[in-house]
Amino acid sequence: MRRSARMRRAALVFTAIGALALTGCSDDGGKEKKAGEGSGAGKESPSSVTLPKLDGEKISVAAVWTGPEQANFTKVLKEFEKRTGATVSFVPAQDPIVNFLGTKIAGGQPPDVAMIPQVGAIQQAVAKKWAKPVGAEAKAQLSKNYAKVWQDLGAVDGTQYGVYFKAANKSLIWYNAKAFENAGASEPKTWKDFLATAETVSASGVTPVSVGGADGWTLTDWFENIYLSQAGPEKYDQLAKHEIKWTDPSVKDALTTLAELFGKPNLITGGADGALQTEFPASVTQTFTGGDQPKGAMVFEGDFVSVNIAQTEAKVGTDAKVFPFPAVGADSPVVTGGDAAVALKDSKGAQALLTWLASQDAAKIWAEAGGFISPNKALDTAAYPNDVQRTMAEALIDAGDDVRFDMSDQAPQSFGGTPGKGEWKTLQDFLKNPKDIAGTQAKLESDAAKAYTS
Repeated sequence: MRRSARMRRAALVFTAIGALALTGCSDDGGKEKKAGEGSGAGKESPSSVTLPKLDGEKISVAAVWTGPEQANFTKVLKEFEKRTGATVSFVPAQDPIVNFLGTKIAGGQPPDVAMIPQVGAIQQAVAKKWAKPVGAEAKAQLSKNYAKVWQDLGAVDGTQYGVYFKAANKSLIWYNAKAFENAGASEPKTWKDFLATAETVSASGVTPVSVGGADGWTLTDWFENIYLSQAGPEKYDQLAKHEIKWTDPSVKDALTTLAELFGKPNLITGGADGALQTEFPASVTQTFTGGDQPKGAMVFEGDFVSVNIAQTEAKVGTDAKVFPFPAVGADSPVVTGGDAAVALKDSKGAQALLTWLASQDAAKIWAEAGGFISPNKALDTAAYPNDVQRTMAEALIDAGDDVRFDMSDQAPQSFGGTPGKGEWKTLQDFLKNPKDIAGTQAKLESDAAKAYTS
């Protein structure tokens, strides 16, 4: 499979993000006013979705979101309450979410709907007969508002179970603009240039790269972006389905490339030991605090990094800027992730909530609040609070069916989505000892073989 012209256009749009950041756009943009205008009974703007009356019905929704993400999702649920008369409660969940849901179901208290962040976890929920198929009204919204790839990601054996509400562009590197300026560094386009930029920043007295290695999923994202760019989409799809082994030479090549960074402790904040004690939120905040002497000058992760930047005094577009993940092969990669709503109860309320989350009206509420990208192609991108986020969203939509979903999220959760196990743990061990490429491949293959056959 060749990368299409549309994918190449998406990569070019991502390249424009850095230039857009120079406009100095911020995250305010009248967000509260816009959110208010979209609330109530839809008086200010016509509704794009018809919902049933659910007066007195109680609906529970489980998700792993915390902090600002939970607060913004609650705004979406509050609007659903206003439109239907239902009462919706948020149930805080933990990773791995399949284990969390299993405990709830065993106790006879499953949530009505769960926001599931892994394709593999959706497949497990279906295999365990927890998930309920998506109803006709929600499917109509999906057909109208979503590219086929996003519908397929929520389907198992041809039956629709998931509604992808929140997406992420996971191919971005954010940087401290002042640290770059003081070092005389510029935004790199290729992996070779990225390593050279890191050395330039290091020479200025600032450690160049902040890594949230305590959260193993960040390390899978490092690998996946390198692998997609270097090995290409066809190999990526094969490895994601375990149609080729993790001992394949293409995996060796990607780990060898990643070791060019992980093998130089002076380029990583705190070295390997420090990175393995740094959780993802801290990897971001330490990059954008400390003025022009931060603990790290760059941090890799998705568009959702802006939520964590907002917890510092840095402003996106001025203090905090962003460039696409550097090309290892011919093109920069475009990797995405996402959270899908899955009904665990076959109730009118659960189905109505899926219909709501598949609508552009629901997406608009969180889009205006920031820290969010929707896979809903019907959403007017004017809803996003700044040009940086708007451009990320447009590139995701423009990629259409060519976008590649996070590989670890497509795997069985025991391999690709469990702290302290599988890919997360093996890549943490690799961060500590990046010379052991063969051993890393062997462990990844052993764990994958067990997970994909269980």
